[in-house]
Amino acid sequence: MKIYNTYSRQLEDFQPIEPGKVKMYVCGPTVYNYIHVGNARSVVAFDLVRKYLEFRGFEVQYISNFTDVDDKIINGAKAANMTTTDFSERYIAAFYEDTDALNVKRASQNPKATEFIEAMIEFIQELVDKEFAYVSQGDVYFRVSKSKDYAKLANKNLADLLAGASGRTDEETKLKESPADFALWKSAKADEVSWQAPWGAGRPGWHIECSVMSTSLLGETIDIHGGGADLEFPHHTNEIAQSEAKTGQKFVNYWMHNGFVNVDGEKMSKSLGNFTTVHELLQVVNPQILRFFLATTHYRRPVNFTDDALTEAENNIKKIENAYRHLDEQAESNLSALTTFRNDFVAAMNEDFNIANGMTVFYDFVSWVNKGNGGPEVKEFFDQVLEILGIKFKFEQSLDSEIEAMIEARQLAREVRDFAKSDEIRDALKAQGIVLEDTKDGVRWHRE
Repeated sequence: MKIYNTYSRQLEDFQPIEPGKVKMYVCGPTVYNYIHVGNARSVVAFDLVRKYLEFRGFEVQYISNFTDVDDKIINGAKAANMTTTDFSERYIAAFYEDTDALNVKRASQNPKATEFIEAMIEFIQELVDKEFAYVSQGDVYFRVSKSKDYAKLANKNLADLLAGASGRTDEETKLKESPADFALWKSAKADEVSWQAPWGAGRPGWHIECSVMSTSLLGETIDIHGGGADLEFPHHTNEIAQSEAKTGQKFVNYWMHNGFVNVDGEKMSKSLGNFTTVHELLQVVNPQILRFFLATTHYRRPVNFTDDALTEAENNIKKIENAYRHLDEQAESNLSALTTFRNDFVAAMNEDFNIANGMTVFYDFVSWVNKGNGGPEVKEFFDQVLEILGIKFKFEQSLDSEIEAMIEARQLAREVRDFAKSDEIRDALKAQGIVLEDTKDGVRWHRE
């Protein structure tokens, strides 16, 4: 297997720290609102990565966090006249509801930032003791100048960052030794949630959260760290700096970043106001269709969110569903052909989880199934790919006797070329939600 490592900007052979096991951390949402389709893209992309690793036999310890304290949560809680805990829990519950609908496998753990405050204070204190961090009027900042290869992950260098920040005059910059330094701890403001620390009351900065949760739950070095491409800088860059300063060890072996969801050529984001929440979308779009749309583009590529794209996803998933519905588990097939499909699918996915190429193989497999190929081994592979894609089909296993009789009567009408009667029966079935498809292998049906 090869993974494109953002840090090195090249494909690298995947060698887990411990054979047969993968330690994986993916940055989760800040829970102040419903997730939008761009957020869901990252969740689905790394769910697919995880499921493929499990298909390959790896035991995956998968951690994805909730940021449950920050400015947006504090302001949202005040506006809603709620505690920050109650406010964030509302959107944590919504996150699970939405991602469950998208058939996302729940993480091994979903730690909350507020559950690790003491560990964050200890982590920051060690950075202060090692002079990687300093206290300034109750805030604590990381000395970026002491970090080796700072911002290499984002293909930037410190000199350029300092040049770009040279004109800053805001109040926070005045507290820093260098404008590129970043906050590890923020001193408390009036009427805001806070915790007591050696430097005074306050709350953690955003970047420190993931470093502490990752190292606490997975160890000082992990196999894979994932997130959206917008997190390369500053979030993941700062995670590397503070984690490696504290532990003296390499923080992450493989950095993976997913592409954006675009709307009219622009990244979907709350700040631009061009976002659609998953919560709203699932009121009008089948979750399977949205899942398929998000899952079947290679994770590093951007995707364009359009009605046409959703329609194409719907049409493709119907073709797959139709083949799966009518797969004959008793049929005898050329198993060497099945082996070729499996090997080609694995070869595609082994190249940085290239699901786009994998789907090309899978569509050929679906066409092969439609020609009457089946059997338990064929169904097993079909099920495995559907599991990786996150798609589940639920079928009615029987029709009542009246509908069965109608289908049989339609067949008889077709045989005597009474097409008016045939169409009448077809339309009557459609009115009951039964869709018929005439194929060279006979009539097929499904419920709308």
